[in-house]
Amino acid sequence: MAEAITTASGSLLVALGAVPGAWLRFRLVNHLEPMLPRKHWGTFGVNLIACLALGLIVGLGADCGSSVKRLLLLMGTGFLGSFSTFSTFIAELHVALAARHWREALLLVGGSVLGGLVAIKAGMLLGARG
Repeated sequence: MAEAITTASGSLLVALGAVPGAWLRFRLVNHLEPMLPRKHWGTFGVNLIACLALGLIVGLGADCGSSVKRLLLLMGTGFLGSFSTFSTFIAELHVALAARHWREALLLVGGSVLGGLVAIKAGMLLGARG
């Protein structure tokens, strides 16, 4: 019989994944900033990477039973949840809209949603093969 994940152990797994995920996003976005026309393209890239990685974890874990729950808490909710960021995406989208950069805002929204869907599906397909 599979061991249940307690609230305390689940919370610990999320916390252990969240700190390195947030740190890596901070370092990566700040590293890319000088190379990109606007900072939000770094956030865009990080969010797509997170979608791909989450799809890969889900695809790999499809046949793994209860152990996948721990992996999803640690890596999916913890690491990738803090590595990617919806609130920063929205704040940066707001800045683009306030500056009346309509085309760039549209590319950011469309690319984030469609690109995220494609990335997560690609990750799931890659994971299912593994």
